[in-house]
Amino acid sequence: MQGMKRYAVYYAPPAGEFASRAARWLGRDAEAGEMLPHPEAGFDVAALTAEPRRYGFHATLKPPFRLAEGCDIAGLHAALQDLAAGLAPVSLDGLTPARIGRFLALIPEGETAALQAFAAEIVTRLEPFRAALTPAEVARRRPDTLTPRQRELLAQYGYPYVLEEFRFHMTLTDGTPGAEQAMGFVQDWFAPVLPRPFEITEICLFGEPAEGPFRLLHRYPLSGASAARKR
Repeated sequence: MQGMKRYAVYYAPPAGEFASRAARWLGRDAEAGEMLPHPEAGFDVAALTAEPRRYGFHATLKPPFRLAEGCDIAGLHAALQDLAAGLAPVSLDGLTPARIGRFLALIPEGETAALQAFAAEIVTRLEPFRAALTPAEVARRRPDTLTPRQRELLAQYGYPYVLEEFRFHMTLTDGTPGAEQAMGFVQDWFAPVLPRPFEITEICLFGEPAEGPFRLLHRYPLSGASAARKR
């Protein structure tokens, strides 16, 4: 886990049919570190999935960050262990393909209040490990296109789409022409494996090496008690 230029905390599905089919779609398994053949779709899946392939199949919980001065990976690992021990698993009705702006993603179905609170806890608890954004990093977020609240979140948490602006999604395509035309194939490709209910039972630490794409470094099982169990 040493030597990464950035880290991130993601949800990534455990080994199984869902994870395998998603890796095939993107053409890469971020946990095994293997490139995979794309499905035969009648269009260029590789071109359509270049950006999400670099990050691996995931949903962002704590966006990519550089470690703050005085922090190290051992401390981050210990913090994630403690965090996961206190977080309860989250259960949702399921996942469904949807268009978000110019790209396709899997989004949750049903009530998401528990998921919103779960993601907010991760963002805020791990904030001491995040180095402040450089001016160049701020500029890449194009703050002039953001709402006033999103600019506040960017300044405070290094990312504009956290807390109440957070929307859980698992990206499937780039925002390139052709994404919308792929919806029919995406629906058919994922339909046999979409989990119902969809349960988040662990969080994952991803790392971005100096050269190469993000990879999954460690999984942390969630072992906190749910509200129902506490009663």
